[in-house]
Amino acid sequence: MSIDDPDLTLDQMFRRWPATGGVFLQRRMFCFGCPIAPFHTVVDACAEYRLDEVEFRGALRAAARSGEK
Repeated sequence: MSIDDPDLTLDQMFRRWPATGGVFLQRRMFCFGCPIAPFHTVVDACAEYRLDEVEFRGALRAAARSGEK
């Protein structure tokens, strides 16, 4: 499982890398705990919130790395 996998659902990501939830919450995104999280991906979330996907994925990778220490 890779955090950069475009098919990775948000639910899978939050379960594997719990620290990534903070990235969403800092941006006032309500994906963490949303009933649609098992179906949406980072691509979907970035489109919904009109975020730069490259920047957002960088923040997710950083959070995932910090959470693994």
